Amino acid sequence: MKLLLLLLAFSLPPRTKAGEIIGGHEARPHSRPYMACLEITDGDKILRCGGCLIREDFVLTALEKKAKRTKAVRPLNLPRRKVYVNPGDVCSVAGWGRLAPGGELSNTLQEVELEIQKDQECECLLKDNYNKTNQICAGDPKIKRASYRGDSGGPLVCKKAAAGIVSFGRSNGSAPRVFTRVSSFLSWIKKTMKRS
Repeated sequence: MKLLLLLLAFSLPPRTKAGEIIGGHEARPHSRPYMACLEITDGDKILRCGGCLIREDFVLTALEKKAKRTKAVRPLNLPRRKVYVNPGDVCSVAGWGRLAPGGELSNTLQEVELEIQKDQECECLLKDNYNKTNQICAGDPKIKRASYRGDSGGPLVCKKAAAGIVSFGRSNGSAPRVFTRVSSFLSWIKKTMKRS
């Protein structure tokens, strides 16, 4: 079965780099049945992007491509309209991206827990590239744990729902990182799914 992927890259500011898990660990096999890995070959270059299944025929990601469903795949819930994550909440992110700046892409699914930060943390570090209306700031700057290149498009899972989508952060891979706030686009996502 082919899956339609939703494009959510519009909240990604120019000149930002998205992507990989830093300071995490290998995920237990089949523990995240909603995860999708998209691999695009461009000449010698392999680009990798994550995503999450939110319905049997829809993958939420930062790229628009087609994916193949398998028996080991189950959807992840969308957040409720008025349920928000708060500073101090602990969420998780997973992906097949790089394990360190300049490192190789992972062959196994990696996961890491990140603490939601106050919006001011990302506003201070990223200046005009952060918008608290449609973005979430996650990852303690004192702890070396983060999403990074290759994880872009994967879900930030909070309260058993896709609260965010891996977007961007500073090029050195340090926390905090920025995630697209799924609840800000819920109406659009649901309308798009109804049309297909």
